[in-house]
Formats: sequence, C-alpha cells, structure tokens
Amino acid sequence: MNEGAGNIFLLDDDELVLRSLKRLLLASGYCVQTFQSAEAMLGCTELGTADCCILDLGLPGIDGLAAQEALKSAAGTQSIIFLTGRGDIPASVKAMKAGAVDFLTKPVDAKAMLAAVEVALACTRVEQDHERKRETLQRRLAGLTPREAQVMDLVVAGKLNKQIAADLGTVEKTVKVHRGRMMTKMGVRTVADLVRLIADAPPAAVDPNPAAPGVLDPGPTTFAAGDAVRMLDE
Repeated sequence: MNEGAGNIFLLDDDELVLRSLKRLLLASGYCVQTFQSAEAMLGCTELGTADCCILDLGLPGIDGLAAQEALKSAAGTQSIIFLTGRGDIPASVKAMKAGAVDFLTKPVDAKAMLAAVEVALACTRVEQDHERKRETLQRRLAGLTPREAQVMDLVVAGKLNKQIAADLGTVEKTVKVHRGRMMTKMGVRTVADLVRLIADAPPAAVDPNPAAPGVLDPGPTTFAAGDAVRMLDE
C-alpha cells in the first residue's frame, strides 16, 4: 500500500458499497478509512489527515451536504467527491457550488471513481500548496511594523524612496532604513521578488497585520501591498 498516493475517507451507510469501494481504492494503492455515519467521520481524530473524502449524499442524521459544510468549517484542505443512489440534480448543483470535485451515481463505475479520485487529490495538492503560501505571507506580514507595512505598500506601488518620504512626511534616509528592514522581514532581495511573493499568495481569511493598512487609495490598475493585506482579508 502506497501511503504517498493519498489518504481517503470513505463515508456510506451501505456496508456493501463501503467494502466494494474500499477494495477498489486499496488495490490502487490508496490508504482508506471507512465510516457508516457522518458523525463517526467528523469525530475521527485523524480527520485532518484526509486528502480526499468520498461522501454518500443520502445519509441518515447528518447528510452528505451537511458533512461537506462541517468539513469546510474545520478548514481542511481535503477535496470531496459525492455519491448518490439517484440522480439528484439540485443537490449535485449545490454540492459542486460548495466546492465538490465530482458527483457520481451508484453503482459507481470503477474507472470513473479512480479518475475522480485522481482529480480530487490533484486539487488537494494545489490547495495544500496555497495554504503553505498563505501561512508564509501571513507570518512575514505579521512581523512588520505599521510604518514598514506602509513603506511596503508604496514600494510595491512603484514609488521611489524620495516619493515615499514625501508621502509619509519623513526623510529619505528614514525610508531607506524602514525599506531595508521590511525587505529582510519579508525574506526578499528585490522589489520583483516582493511583488511575486504577494501576488502568488492566494486569499486567506485572517488579516495578518490589521494595524498596518495601506496608506494609498490605489486606482483600479494599481496593485499595492496593502491590497495584498486586504486580499488576505477577503
């Protein structure tokens, strides 16, 4: 069994379906944990290790859609595939809008299931990479002082040190000091690297430095570092 292939949580109240799909996935090299209720899966202490969750839609108690919401609230990066015993178009639309990777009707074709799992795991890897970038940017932004964050806004907006000094009501020498410290804390050597770091980080839910907002009101074509801070807050 190749653990590197992916850790899959399989949820269905039909024991025969669980056994069949588990055999299929294990034979393909995946790690598989099975559950017959959403309550049992959501209460699993290893839930955060799941790379992909395959959920039956029509479960008693907490159904598949409710389980999907609970997984999202837990801030996991796992991708979700839904199973249903009937062609429930409204539910499938709702599930896909909420971020499900696929929606398969039982009895599930083996090739379709394995193809959906491959896509789901690829999506999970992308989200995990995004999460690492978010955490890196949040950590570095949180280390800036309010003045360093203001200088960063203006640097990324393309301002020269002399212009930044005028905007902030200080002298160019002081700006150079703040700029140097800011670049060090952000872990970059050039402005291009700084812009790339900010632009590559996807949106996050937490403002890493709410005390250091941007000082400019950039126009629609101007991208400032303060926009990145606000981007992280959206």
